[in-house]
Amino acid sequence: MRNLVAFPVLFLVLMLQTTIFSRLTLLSGAADLMLVTLAALAIQEQVTSAWHWAVLGGLMIGLVSGVPWFVPVVGYLIVVGLARLLQQRFWQVPVLALFAVVFTGSWVVNLLTFAALQIMGRPIALDDALGLVILPSLLLNMLLAVPVRTLIVDLANWLYPVEETL
Repeated sequence: MRNLVAFPVLFLVLMLQTTIFSRLTLLSGAADLMLVTLAALAIQEQVTSAWHWAVLGGLMIGLVSGVPWFVPVVGYLIVVGLARLLQQRFWQVPVLALFAVVFTGSWVVNLLTFAALQIMGRPIALDDALGLVILPSLLLNMLLAVPVRTLIVDLANWLYPVEETL
């Protein structure tokens, strides 16, 4: 059941991203709600299926975006891997880990998209991509991190209840 909840949740995130958040731009950058959602989910200690969610979310974004389908999948898998690494090894403060993952993940996903567009023959100048798309997207993703985290913490506690020890 836990894995089946991923379909409606990620579909809702996809719809919100394609209808609302893609229209709320800063310069030419838009927030990546799927990236922030997956990062917030993967930071949760009790979540065991974050890798499945990343593949599903990447495939969903890959189907509706203009880049090859594997670019978002690889990007989101890197984001989840980084989140799991930080969650397990380094930090005990999940909000700081989330900010680090969203910051790094935004760079990774946007640079992968930039490289894919370059290879596909749709060249964009690097300084334009950085100044008009990547940095504004990064700022919007960081602003979304805390509100999305509060929703994802509730979702994770509902899907993966923590057992109380007496």
